[in-house]
Amino acid sequence: MDSNSNKDSSNSDFQHYTVMANEAVDALECKPGKIYVDATLGGGGHSELILKKIQPDGHLISFDIDSDAINYASNRLKDYKNLTIVKESYSNIKKVLQDLGIPKITGGIVFDLGASYHQLTKQDRGFSFMKDAPLDMRFDRDSDFSAYDVVNGYSEDDLIRIISEYGEEKFTKRIVKNIVNYRQNKNIDTTGELADIIKKSVPKTKEKIHPATRTFQAIRIEVNHELQNIKNTLNEVLTLLSVDAIISVISFHSLEDRLVKQCFKYYASKCRCKPNEPVCHCKPPMLELINKKPILASEEEIRENPPSRSAKLRVAKKISSWENEIDKTCN
Repeated sequence: MDSNSNKDSSNSDFQHYTVMANEAVDALECKPGKIYVDATLGGGGHSELILKKIQPDGHLISFDIDSDAINYASNRLKDYKNLTIVKESYSNIKKVLQDLGIPKITGGIVFDLGASYHQLTKQDRGFSFMKDAPLDMRFDRDSDFSAYDVVNGYSEDDLIRIISEYGEEKFTKRIVKNIVNYRQNKNIDTTGELADIIKKSVPKTKEKIHPATRTFQAIRIEVNHELQNIKNTLNEVLTLLSVDAIISVISFHSLEDRLVKQCFKYYASKCRCKPNEPVCHCKPPMLELINKKPILASEEEIRENPPSRSAKLRVAKKISSWENEIDKTCN
């Protein structure tokens, strides 16, 4: 990556912007000789910064399920020998590391959550309401389940649930009613059709965002099981971190950030007792919060890449191990 830019544009077919690249990687305090994980490889921006810092004998394992990202990043990072790229979801991190014979992440792990710039802007991926394309929204294009299945196959109640919960959309019922009415005559095949239905369902407001934004976000989250993967993986990753290893997480909307905040706060708390327990028997905190409030993108970065304005970075260090490291009450 060009040290003067976070935008990866050497391949005209793959455009990617590495959000808060320096902040997220600097937080890991990378050292040679340790094992690091990039849970969301994308264009390879975070991975390359880590690799530069852990030479000559550190090792990086990078995960992604998007073949476009893997192909691009593999070429970009081809000169680094201490890198393993895995086409797997970060939700399978424990099994993958076991298969690689890696018992612990001794240095740290970085997550850059949500959809990438490439996914959101490449027309045939079907993530965007700005370009007419087949309803898709799959991070993993080998998956059999897409946005088409959600929009045309989910019941009215299930559509209301996901758009309300994952999109926090005020006009959910009106949108869903119109989706259901429309598909009685024909299936909704494209992003343009869906965006048009949503636009006609929502009254005009002074909001600057497109009326389809929240619904498209909700469907994308459902298709890729994003929130459940984050929740499960954050808990699991804590069992894989060595003491003093660091976890660095960038999120892009309130639902993601809330999960990260709650998980970090729980494991950093001195007391996790229920209110009616008379005596505290809690184990000591597992995590130390490096930043109690999220780190935000700089004004300069936001000018260069406006979507960075919604990014929030939270960082924590593992400071103790528990015999039974995952407390199910955090779920």
